[in-house]
Amino acid sequence: MYICVDFDGTIVDHRYPEIGEPVPMAVTWLLRLQNCGARLILFTMRSDDPRFGNLLTDAVQYLETSGVKLFGVNCNPDQKEWTASPKAYGHVYVDDSAFGCPLIMPKGFARPCVDWKKVGPQLEHLCLSRSW
Repeated sequence: MYICVDFDGTIVDHRYPEIGEPVPMAVTWLLRLQNCGARLILFTMRSDDPRFGNLLTDAVQYLETSGVKLFGVNCNPDQKEWTASPKAYGHVYVDDSAFGCPLIMPKGFARPCVDWKKVGPQLEHLCLSRSW
């Protein structure tokens, strides 16, 4: 199962260009999903650019330091065999800006973020119950 996951507001609080505080349970659920066989793709607006810094690299390093192994970064390596589209193919996209994504507002956060207590179990169920 390919899961495309946003960064700001989904894994960490919105503090762009800085890396905000961790969204409650985000990394815990990403690790569980990874252990279920999900292929995690970081799908973010962050980029490495001389004008702004290595914002994408910082996000990738944040996840790797947390034990999250990314299958792709803003791309799905498997799709190169069947399309030249720049959109990363995923079975599911998790993003605080996605319509219908459950959100919470932790104290001290800049904006609402993904509610991983709701999203995580649903994704785990999908990952375990279907053959991808």
